[in-house]
Amino acid sequence: MVKRRPAILVLEDGRTFPGEAYGSVGETFGEAVFNTGMTGYQETLTDPSYHRQVVVQTAPHIGNTGVNGEDDESGRIWVAGYVVRDPARIGSNWRATGGLEDRLATEGVVGISGVDTRALTRHLRERGAMRVGISSIDNDPQSLLARVRQAPQMVGADLSAEVSTAEPYVVEALGEHRFTVAALDLGIKRNVPRRLATRGVTTHVLPASSSIEQMLATGADAIFLSPGPGDPATADAPVELAREALRREVPLFGICFGSQILGRALGFGTYKLGYGHRGINQPVLDRVTGKVEVTSHNHGFAVQVPGSGNGAVVPDQVIDTDFGGVRVSHVCLNDNVVEGLRAVDLPAFTVQYHPEAAAGPHDADYLFDRFADLIEGRTHSKGRSNA
Repeated sequence: MVKRRPAILVLEDGRTFPGEAYGSVGETFGEAVFNTGMTGYQETLTDPSYHRQVVVQTAPHIGNTGVNGEDDESGRIWVAGYVVRDPARIGSNWRATGGLEDRLATEGVVGISGVDTRALTRHLRERGAMRVGISSIDNDPQSLLARVRQAPQMVGADLSAEVSTAEPYVVEALGEHRFTVAALDLGIKRNVPRRLATRGVTTHVLPASSSIEQMLATGADAIFLSPGPGDPATADAPVELAREALRREVPLFGICFGSQILGRALGFGTYKLGYGHRGINQPVLDRVTGKVEVTSHNHGFAVQVPGSGNGAVVPDQVIDTDFGGVRVSHVCLNDNVVEGLRAVDLPAFTVQYHPEAAAGPHDADYLFDRFADLIEGRTHSKGRSNA
């Protein structure tokens, strides 16, 4: 067995966990969060929404299936650091093209293994997400703690421009082309345009700094607001873009960070959750259908509507806004957090979780059908009005 270099993990409240270096040797800082998924570590690592976060995997065995060239959700690993309990010594899967630790080392991702991740997760659940440092070059907890407390916090962090595409690109529809969607890339995952493509949608992915004019210049029938990292309270430009789209009655669909953006555009606030929702096993009630879905989550902020927060059950009633009535369409059954919004008078809706989840459950995949139906209904309506 290979002898690993000693490493330590220090939380900003001083709690320290010893372990061994995993991935790249070095030092890293970020917000400590935990992911409860039993599978999908490659998708987690490459999800831009984890930018500047140190991910703790609650599943004890990580790396069992190696890594491959097909499951990435972006062009690189985005996590700031990685914490596992028992890394696989050998990855074994017919699709594997390499090992997880080698991939982490190649991309300079500092990690730690041999950590009591159950105790660490319980600590974060009780105390909340907080700043953390991992070091395999400085084993002095007090020295590392001082640098942890100097690291930036997630509240107030404006990160979408750091993960967005630099240039626009297009993902073509599969089969017959039906609609064109302009996606504002705030940290989009590759599986979003893939799911749209299977429904005959050509997706133009544009940088986070794009204007409404640039979005509509693609010939878009609708606008998609993507997932992404950071504090939605900082995203004033995307919020104004969403407001302008609402004024023009352009169909809108927002996921996760995009849901928070559209929520702000409708006049609601946002707030930081104690430790967030991250995993592929979160129960959500769809109030439109009455069904309970098992869903994939990755968010540390949520939309604040009247009556929500502190575990309160959000009333199923129309909320008046500057853009007409809005309903809370989805609710998390664990803690009653708002998980989706639906405009009553305009073609716009959101979900806080990830219907494009891969790896993850596919209970919510129908939401892309709902988006396509919304576009089709709006297109037919415009066609009749122009006749």
